[in-house]
Amino acid sequence: MNTTVFERHRVSENVLSHSLSSSVLSPFWVEDAGVDSTLPTFQGTLACDLAIVGAGYTGLWTAIEAKRRHPEWRVVILEAKDPGWAASGRNGGFVESTLTHGESNGRQRYPEEYARLDQAGLDNLDAIEAAVKEYGWECDFWRVGSLAVALEPHELDWLSEGADGTREVFLDADQVRSRVNSPTYLGANFAPRDTAMVHPGKLAREMLRTARDLGVEVFKDSPVTHLSAQKDSIELGVAAGMVKATKVALATNAYPSLLKRYSLHTIPVYDYVLMSEPLTPAQKKEIGWDGREGIADMANQFHYYRISADDRILFGGYDAIYHYGGKVDPRYEERSESYTKLASHFFTTFPQLEGLQFSHRWAGAIDTCSRFSAFFATAHQSRVAYAAGFTGLGVAATRFAAEVMLDQLERQKTWRTELEMVKSLPTPFPPEPLCYPAVQLTRAAINRADHREGRRGLFLKTLDAFGLGFDS
Repeated sequence: MNTTVFERHRVSENVLSHSLSSSVLSPFWVEDAGVDSTLPTFQGTLACDLAIVGAGYTGLWTAIEAKRRHPEWRVVILEAKDPGWAASGRNGGFVESTLTHGESNGRQRYPEEYARLDQAGLDNLDAIEAAVKEYGWECDFWRVGSLAVALEPHELDWLSEGADGTREVFLDADQVRSRVNSPTYLGANFAPRDTAMVHPGKLAREMLRTARDLGVEVFKDSPVTHLSAQKDSIELGVAAGMVKATKVALATNAYPSLLKRYSLHTIPVYDYVLMSEPLTPAQKKEIGWDGREGIADMANQFHYYRISADDRILFGGYDAIYHYGGKVDPRYEERSESYTKLASHFFTTFPQLEGLQFSHRWAGAIDTCSRFSAFFATAHQSRVAYAAGFTGLGVAATRFAAEVMLDQLERQKTWRTELEMVKSLPTPFPPEPLCYPAVQLTRAAINRADHREGRRGLFLKTLDAFGLGFDS
């Protein structure tokens, strides 16, 4: 088997230990943006037109779009902790146009409607950019595009297949290194309009502000414990009370669905991230990156990284860890082997930055589904709508999901609700004790593929044939 660039160019233990020695286990974005301490905790009872469970991006977009459509509605959000504290405050800040986890996945699963989904994704990203301007959101939103970089010779062939000269432009090694200076880069595809970058914590904070300005009532520290359908309402039990809603949107991401029938349609897969201290002017000059593009490499086990407004580098991905039992647990956030591996891969990518330290490290659970992109469902005569399964590409797709759920709750037949992507469901994962070994077998097969010039073995080809899989 072949070695990868990260195995051929190893980093000294002293460099790694120094780089991590001062890091704190805390999501930088949430810490930097702060939380809204003025939000109340729900107590008592109330009746509303729309109740939303979860105040991440999905819940906040649903609230904002609901008030745009129906200013007269009473809209309530119930959040278990603080708005934006989970996946919405822990991601890399890549606002991708794709609704299908990339072109290849989209074309394979939805060949007849891919063109429409592709355009819908671009329109959705345009709408997010317009909302940032309309509401004056201060969230470091930059429509700067992204680089898909090849680190191994066989990945150059993959780049040439995707480059069309307009939407994706091929860059040779010298061209890509003139943008971002890494000795590991052999080439790249640059997509100038398909990706924006954002400060995830500030985006959540600004969306919350707008939702409240529109009249949405938001309650923090108010976990919903159960859902029951009555003749005239959907009842949501909260620790200190009850909400009776005409309609309910569930935006719980990787957390267990209040609709038990979908409990196996997602599993929580942990992703790990490092954030560096700000680069000095000299360090910034060493690597360039003046365009501030988002970057991801081409391997099956890939890294994603970006530079922030204050010149910190976020570096994440590669490890995708599923823990037996499928629980979301804060104990899983501290995993020293993943952080050490990320630090090693970081300094292989940017050896000129040796000596730089990481200020923050954190992890978060990705709501992974077997088709890699969001799915949608309704229950109780379309009085409850549910969206989940974004599989790590939800920053932009959550807005599209909000529109789908509102169409469904209003019982509107729209072009969105008629999409096969919306009408179909992914294959559920097997229950334990089968799920854990199945995921481990898949991860091992993916790792082998990366060590065999990307060639997928029989196991992965079989999963592909049945529309199943697992992505890092």
